[in-house]
Amino acid sequence: MMVDTHCEIELPAHYRWQEFAAFHGRDGQGLAECLDQEGRSLHKALLLQGEPACLQLSWDERHVAVQLHGTAAHQHLEQAELQAMARRMLGLAYPPQALDAAHGRHPELGPLLARQAGLHVPGTPTPFEALTWAIMGQQISVAVAISLRRKLIALAGVPLDQAAGEPLLAYPDAARVARLDVESLRANHFSQAKAQTLLAVAQAVTSGQLPLDDWAVQSAAGWSADQVQEVEQRLLAIKGIGPWTVNYTLLRGYGWPDGSLHGDVAVRRAIGLLLQKTKPDAAEARIWLDQFQPWRALVAAHLWASLSNTAF
Repeated sequence: MMVDTHCEIELPAHYRWQEFAAFHGRDGQGLAECLDQEGRSLHKALLLQGEPACLQLSWDERHVAVQLHGTAAHQHLEQAELQAMARRMLGLAYPPQALDAAHGRHPELGPLLARQAGLHVPGTPTPFEALTWAIMGQQISVAVAISLRRKLIALAGVPLDQAAGEPLLAYPDAARVARLDVESLRANHFSQAKAQTLLAVAQAVTSGQLPLDDWAVQSAAGWSADQVQEVEQRLLAIKGIGPWTVNYTLLRGYGWPDGSLHGDVAVRRAIGLLLQKTKPDAAEARIWLDQFQPWRALVAAHLWASLSNTAF
């Protein structure tokens, strides 16, 4: 039995679609998602409650229509849950105009904010996808990370029911990844460290040690500093996860705008170009980004966009 759930989201004025298209269309082969050539809709295959579903976003200048084509397992999914998922994907979990209001007159950042007005940071439908993408992207190029992501989907993804009308594989959830082993991942060009970290994360999620989805509910209601710190500590306790992976996951998986991405090579390069200086080291980048709390991750996204490197 096919079940459809719908909602509609109003977009802020001047919403920029280039970051959304770059992030969700970063894999040209599109195993788990398909962005139409006109740039007006996205079909995304994912696992919810362990069953494959197809999430469709269709938009015009000011509105996004969201539709989930699922199975009987999804019949109790509420519109509010679907809306929260779509808002994370669209980067609407925070009000970026607050950054403009606070730092629009900053001598270096202000002109960049003006040039990139309307920028939002697109995210993943589930925090698990954001975390696994961050792990795969550690210390390698975007192109190689995309290749690893494609291999993970091929290994553990689930085909959509033919009735859904899309030849896509649902991005694997923690339970599916936990069934893999180091040998199968190594055979698909994952390093030993990445393979072990992916499996450790998947097992921690399935055991309840990492309640990623519960944290998403909390974040939608508004995180306190203590809650963010708890999430950070729980993630950092897993071998192979460092501050960059944590802050990237918080941004893409939860819409948290204040993780410091000072260790990111592209962020550091963009800071150097913006300040017309040599590329700062991580410590110098952290000091520079700290002045923009509580919007450091959003500033990092503006720096990525300034390099036209928005896919990561």
